[in-house]
Amino acid sequence: MRLLILYGSQTGTAQDVAEQLWRSSKSYGFEGPVLPMDDYPVHKLVEESLVLFVVATTGDGDEPENMRNFWKFLLRRSLPTNSLENLQYACLGLGDSSYAKFNYAAKKLNKRLQQLGGKQIIPLGLCDDQHDHGFGAVSLPWMDQLWQEMEKRLGIRADCREASGKVFKWQCKVLNNTTIDYKDNDHIQWPHKDEAQKFTLLANERTTDPKHFQDVRLLQFESNNERWFPGDIFQVQPHNSEQQVDEFFSWVQEHQLDFGPDTVVEVTSNFVDMPLPKCFSKPLSLRQMATYLWDLSHRPRQRAFELLALQCEDELEKEKLMEFTTTEGLDSLISYINRPRRTILEVLQDFRQASSKLTLNVLIELFSFIQPRSFSIASCMDSSKLDLLVAVVEYKTKLSKPRLGLCSNWLKSLVVGKQIFGCIKMGTMKLPKDAETPIIMVGPGTGVAPFRSVIQSRHYQLKELPNKRDPLLVLYFGCRNKNKDYHFQHDLEFWSKEGILSLHCAFSRDQESKIYVQHLIEKNAEQLQHFILEQRAVILVAGSSKNMPKSVKEAFIKVLNGQEDLIEQMIKQKRYQEETWS
Repeated sequence: MRLLILYGSQTGTAQDVAEQLWRSSKSYGFEGPVLPMDDYPVHKLVEESLVLFVVATTGDGDEPENMRNFWKFLLRRSLPTNSLENLQYACLGLGDSSYAKFNYAAKKLNKRLQQLGGKQIIPLGLCDDQHDHGFGAVSLPWMDQLWQEMEKRLGIRADCREASGKVFKWQCKVLNNTTIDYKDNDHIQWPHKDEAQKFTLLANERTTDPKHFQDVRLLQFESNNERWFPGDIFQVQPHNSEQQVDEFFSWVQEHQLDFGPDTVVEVTSNFVDMPLPKCFSKPLSLRQMATYLWDLSHRPRQRAFELLALQCEDELEKEKLMEFTTTEGLDSLISYINRPRRTILEVLQDFRQASSKLTLNVLIELFSFIQPRSFSIASCMDSSKLDLLVAVVEYKTKLSKPRLGLCSNWLKSLVVGKQIFGCIKMGTMKLPKDAETPIIMVGPGTGVAPFRSVIQSRHYQLKELPNKRDPLLVLYFGCRNKNKDYHFQHDLEFWSKEGILSLHCAFSRDQESKIYVQHLIEKNAEQLQHFILEQRAVILVAGSSKNMPKSVKEAFIKVLNGQEDLIEQMIKQKRYQEETWS
């Protein structure tokens, strides 16, 4: 029986969950592909009878990029309301409740499928990354309920519940007497649909004071005549550090496994319904995989422990590994992995008996791929340079070794003249087309990055306009100290003196009582009311999703004398937009 599984996500999480469903479906004898939504011809959905959807929400309640065309098709008014009357489906959403539009993409999809006649197998599942158990708190019981309902509806039974753990996507063949230069990065296929371009690094400078707790970098790349617009993003594919790669192969050597860095492998798919990733389209050395493909900093999910347990001969280790794969063992798994941010390499070192039995097939199945990272472009196209403002992630947990963000530390290590692969993509911010529409920007910390691009662009646009009026751009910037982490100070103060920017800075630690951007917003209520109510200003908010967006929104509601409905209306009209990250 055919079962189609589709996922929409900008990270690998939705794909992992979709593949977990796919492995379980094999126990019931189902056949059918697991695909990103943009790889499936959506017009054929009317021919499907059984589909599972896994959908993540991005940005300000937006559908992920690889779902956009799929979603646009489903929104066509020409589609009859009975288009999907033969479809039985289930939908699982992946979201974060710290965002206002929690799981909005999944909710929209679920509602639209019902409007077109689709019939739910079980209610929509809404996973929350803020839960102590992560997505598993909802996804695991949701999957159990799904298969129980499928058994009732279709009269099917699983041949063997344990069989799903032994379903391998890939088959590896060692190519003897073959060598590949692992530094030949051109040999690695860019794993995304958009064609990658090479960008040359021109500058890599720390912008924060050396005594400041955080290293923030301004990276400048040669633009190569690429086109972008304010609010667009730059997507890069990071690499593991040489230290991490060497650490991995030291572990391989220590366990005397029958493969090494120079082992060249050809990977094929074990199933016709499991497409082979582009990065496996050519043979690769294990050093290439460990450098460019595998995320050695990844926090492993339950599937990794399932794989480690397969050939483990030590009873105590196997028992613990299997505990981590159960719903009942989630508390233990969270304590072991999530709270200390333990990496897959550290797990391999902890479970030494299980690790010593790893085969090449299990190893390639074990690692998650490095996911692309996206950064707001901090310069406009007219500047002819592509700038990024990147906070380097480094922090401590109870483990002795500091936790390092893979991408930010990779970017930090780049030397001038280095070429990297990158791709410019359309951002989620919608800027007003009329250059005389005021823009109110709130960008604490590195959230100021996209607004530097906006201000630069407006600077060029406004050169021909009369200068005898209030600035059309308002920026609320916040940081800890004026002398330590005031990003783009020279640029912002220059634009302020030029009269095109109304600049308001909150330096939270420079006085006894802390001052944040929301306090300055409330303080400037009269000016903001004028812009919002009389000139239909657009409000853009960028930065951390933790507390800032909620506090800023409450401040604007106060500015508008408690008119929360007006803010909600502005959100619908895209006059109030948030671009935040956790």
